[in-house]
Amino acid sequence: MTAPVVVDPLPAEAAGVDLWRDVVGQPAAVAELRAAARGPVHAYLLVGPRGSGKRALSRAFAAALLSSNRSGDDAVRHAELALAEAHPDLLVVERKGASISVEQADEIISAASRASVEGGAKVLVLDEFHLVTTAGPKLLKSIEEPPAGTVFVVLADDVTPDLVTIASRCVRIDLGAVPTEAIVERLVAEGVPAERADEAATVASGDLARARLLATDDRLALRRKAWHDVPDRLDGTGASAVEVADELLAMITDAMMPLADAQSAEAAELEERVKARGERGSGRKQLEDRHKREARRYRSDEVRAGLTELSRRYRDELAGAARPAPVIEAIEAIAELAREMVRNPNERLQLVALFLTLGRLSAR
Repeated sequence: MTAPVVVDPLPAEAAGVDLWRDVVGQPAAVAELRAAARGPVHAYLLVGPRGSGKRALSRAFAAALLSSNRSGDDAVRHAELALAEAHPDLLVVERKGASISVEQADEIISAASRASVEGGAKVLVLDEFHLVTTAGPKLLKSIEEPPAGTVFVVLADDVTPDLVTIASRCVRIDLGAVPTEAIVERLVAEGVPAERADEAATVASGDLARARLLATDDRLALRRKAWHDVPDRLDGTGASAVEVADELLAMITDAMMPLADAQSAEAAELEERVKARGERGSGRKQLEDRHKREARRYRSDEVRAGLTELSRRYRDELAGAARPAPVIEAIEAIAELAREMVRNPNERLQLVALFLTLGRLSAR
């Protein structure tokens, strides 16, 4: 019988901090970074779909690095500050526009060159770096050869052509979508009823943050049913296609209330900080930009989830269809729209066109 592997705790773990508490369903990635924390290299690239926990994993890794060579309460302080993204030697860079700008690249290079505030390691987390474009080459040397003690953690949904060169200079760690059962388990642990947790996890498709929002949504089941019933309401006319599309989009707008509430709370917290410390350096513009991105993503995620439900309806029909060809064409049309959504953000026009196609296929 093989003896169990005993892993020595990291300093903050030995002091009682659960460094990886916010990382769900990524045991292999946690194991890799936990081992790396004992002897880190200059740069790591965390690659995985949105919602897979890259940001939480980067915080945990930063906490492990910034609390290394410390002990007791000192290790706890450094770790907890990093986990809250409030450590002076942790810089998290979020894009201000469509991608990391050249101006932001200059700020990153400058930050990397500065000495550590606390006299230990420094960690720079670069979020959404799959969107890097012209700023990539400018950052290459800093990421490849940072000052001693500085570690870059690059987060990306995938490795785009603009990211290939930077990726080749990093240790790559892959994350998958969070397993549905892991999401359910975490939601239940957070107090969500099991049935609601299961439905939210199923619709979230591996995105824990989205599952948390969906778990607060009393009308999730109604929206799923509305998408499932779409074929019953289409008659091949433009009028029915427009009516159904508008009703679904109105339901999505209504479903965004939990996100709007969460964003309002964040904005209120910012206003309190501004009153106490002044406007300069408040991050108001960054918060507003992030809220806009979150809202766009939420709408896109809702449409994709609806398309998945709609496709499931046709797949169920396919098994017993006397004439399978129109059903197969319907499934393909839905899949094509899911792909095209990346290039064309006009959801209403896309849905109306799809529903016209589905209505005509049903009439054949």
